[in-house]
Amino acid sequence: MNLLRRALLASMGAMISWKPSWSKEISTDSGEETSSQDETEESSVTPRHVLCFLGKERDLSPLSDAASKAIRDFATGFSVDEDYSQAEPDDRMSQSFAVCWDQVEANAWSPADEDAVADHQSVLYVLGPSMAQAETVKVSMLALRLVERLIDAGAVAVKGESAGIAHGIDRWRELIRQGAEAVKAADPLAEQRIGRLAFAKRPLSVPGYLESVGFHLVGLPDVYVPETAGSEREIVAIMDTVADEIAQRGLEPTLKARRASLSFDSTYEPDEFKFNPYGIVKLPK
Repeated sequence: MNLLRRALLASMGAMISWKPSWSKEISTDSGEETSSQDETEESSVTPRHVLCFLGKERDLSPLSDAASKAIRDFATGFSVDEDYSQAEPDDRMSQSFAVCWDQVEANAWSPADEDAVADHQSVLYVLGPSMAQAETVKVSMLALRLVERLIDAGAVAVKGESAGIAHGIDRWRELIRQGAEAVKAADPLAEQRIGRLAFAKRPLSVPGYLESVGFHLVGLPDVYVPETAGSEREIVAIMDTVADEIAQRGLEPTLKARRASLSFDSTYEPDEFKFNPYGIVKLPK
């Protein structure tokens, strides 16, 4: 199945069953690898952004032209998708955005944002380049600049399809501002943190855990926290702290300090945009 189609079906609320695509888990307690079933080779698919922009007119040219100019100016490797973009409304968008709105940040969207989604007249998809791990943060900051350009060109709603995350326009502008400040300050840790907040989704539920999705878009493994560790907000705070620790201290020291394991048992197939090739940090129950 076409990779963009996979992402779109997932964001439309398609149910994805628990299908371990990797079966290797490394525990810092024993230092040994344990295998369960269906052990596979590392995925050759690298992370990439898929961005969805909704327009207020039945004309793609304002958004498409702005995207093309941004690609020429700075967003090297990005491209406008010609197959799924359309100069007409998509009646699935209200449902899609409803399941993708950021549930963590206060006032991440408003009734006005919901109305803009319901009243949209066109849909533009922009594909990012496949990203090497060392380039993920840089490209994610470029993705934020691209979002800014298209909002300025009239986009009324924006969603990151790669993790299924949507913010209201005001929240996107705040993330864009923070990202620009981090880039100006040459602060890669801040850039990575803002990239996570902009393009990753948390929390989602898997058996026994709450998970993050999309940390691979800034070069990090996703984080699984036992569902018994606290409230959803407390668990999200743990996820974000663990991600910051990995960014600051490195993966192995974080695994050791947290008595965590690095797993590659994923809910997503290796050829899906949500699949994290850097694995999953599982905190102990």
